[in-house]
Amino acid sequence: MRTPLRTLRGVLLLLALVLAAPVHAVEPSEVLPDPALEGRAREIGRALRCVVCQNQSIDDSSAEVARDMRRAVRERLVAGDSDPAVFDFMVARYGDYVLLKPPFKTGTLVLWLGAPLVLLIAGGVLLIAARRRRALVPPVPLNDEERQRLDALLAEPKDRA
Repeated sequence: MRTPLRTLRGVLLLLALVLAAPVHAVEPSEVLPDPALEGRAREIGRALRCVVCQNQSIDDSSAEVARDMRRAVRERLVAGDSDPAVFDFMVARYGDYVLLKPPFKTGTLVLWLGAPLVLLIAGGVLLIAARRRRALVPPVPLNDEERQRLDALLAEPKDRA
């Protein structure tokens, strides 16, 4: 037997999954009448980064700049440009940052090597800290007087509080 609470949980889970699905921000007015050109535009749009969003493609972004970028891609395709020519146009206009997969060259070294470099530095710091901790002088053992005092303290009754 299904309880109302269980049904409500199922509905909420389904609603959360639907809302979590990626939203495509391409508006109907932007769609090209030629399905082949529209397919190329969508593929290019998924490979270009919105310059104001956090790692979001222009195909998924609803920002005004992304809308302008989508419009420019479609205009170039309608004008007869090839896909590489469209990418070259967008890179010339916005730089390599506009590509979600930028080329490996001197200008993009930080994009490619930044995260691994930070990871290596953090690992080095942790290694140095571990070696320093291990190199600490071990504690001096208790002398006879200190040991007797400790034994006396440990032997005292526990109900003294």
